[in-house]
Amino acid sequence: METLKTMLDHRSIRKYKSTPVSEPVLQNILKTATRASTTGNMQLYSIVVTKDEEKRKAMHTIHFGQDMVLQAPVLLTFCADINRFNKWCKLRDAQPGYDNFLWFLNAAIDAMLAAQNAAIAAEDHELGICYLGTTTYQADKIIDLLNLPYGVVPVTTLVVGYPDEQPPLTDRLPLEAVVHYESYADYNEQIINDLYLEKENLQLTKELLKENNLENLAKIFTERRYKKDDNLHFSKAFLNTLHKQGFMNHDE
Repeated sequence: METLKTMLDHRSIRKYKSTPVSEPVLQNILKTATRASTTGNMQLYSIVVTKDEEKRKAMHTIHFGQDMVLQAPVLLTFCADINRFNKWCKLRDAQPGYDNFLWFLNAAIDAMLAAQNAAIAAEDHELGICYLGTTTYQADKIIDLLNLPYGVVPVTTLVVGYPDEQPPLTDRLPLEAVVHYESYADYNEQIINDLYLEKENLQLTKELLKENNLENLAKIFTERRYKKDDNLHFSKAFLNTLHKQGFMNHDE
């Protein structure tokens, strides 16, 4: 039940102390990550641990200058990885067929499950974590920095360290917004209005609207945070990276 309480109290931490994470704690986090569910027990992922200060400075630049990348003593980059499994298959005279988008998705799911196990373990050790969505935006640069070979693509990064802040819990939509029983029940206009009513009336939302001079929260997402032009740019770049790293072979 203590772990469940930890999960219900989860918050993203963006300010960290410089206190090192001990090696036994880090090893426990990594071991816990490897116990996550995985496609066919294949473990189609790799985890790159970054503690070196100069390497973290380079990561700081890649991740658009987010200060927490420099503050926290540990970065964990989780990668979709068919490289290791492919090599094992070929050494056993077995011909792998995992160089396609389906197996990128399988490997990415494996990596994300491992990352979430690591996040829960870190919080159990009273550490803070934050996921970096900029990992997929800058995948090609991370590949170069971390020397990731053909068949390996970064999908997320965890910042790990001791918190230097205690932010409030962020809001969540009510369960009925995301849970469907037996079949998907689509949303009509009234249901959408009801489900987003609380979020739209938060004090934080009012402050954001004033700060951005916009009329509603949806426009903050579409016109400020995740703009169409940016989405198309980074989507194209990521698809190009998948091609380059060997995940888009769809020929017979």
